[in-house]
Amino acid sequence: MKKILAGLLCIGLTAPALAQIVKTEQLSEVTVYATNYKYLNSIGSEEPAAIPVEMLERKVAAFDLLNSEFYSDEYDLYQISFYIPEGKILAAYDADGKIIRTVERYEDIALPPSVREAVADRFPGWTIEKDVFAVSYHDQKGVTKKYKLVLSNGDKKVRVKLDETGNFL
Repeated sequence: MKKILAGLLCIGLTAPALAQIVKTEQLSEVTVYATNYKYLNSIGSEEPAAIPVEMLERKVAAFDLLNSEFYSDEYDLYQISFYIPEGKILAAYDADGKIIRTVERYEDIALPPSVREAVADRFPGWTIEKDVFAVSYHDQKGVTKKYKLVLSNGDKKVRVKLDETGNFL
């Protein structure tokens, strides 16, 4: 019995050692680069954006123009529209697939805390009835973000505009 257990123990210890033979293979070179990193870095802010906004902006940045059905060697500028129920983006790409400019519009999305707090401080007792978030990106001019809100208090309504930090315009 001891010989059988010793034999099983030797087989159990040597089998994994024999399975550890590693073959090395040469892999082909892969280059990974982000074409639209400037766009994503520019539109980012300290406060996180609403989920639909972030999702659509990432789709625009990840869009592969060169392998799409729209690409043709004869054009220098491509305007592609992206839609979701909460908003839309019209993006202009150059012939290399880099984002040149975008115009974005979102309706009834979650507002960042700085905007909500600014409205609550200046208009206590008012409720936000409707909100529109507009973003304009240009690769050389930068980003402009505006919130257009309709506030109501009973039968009174007022329209206000704010930037992304909660400053009234």
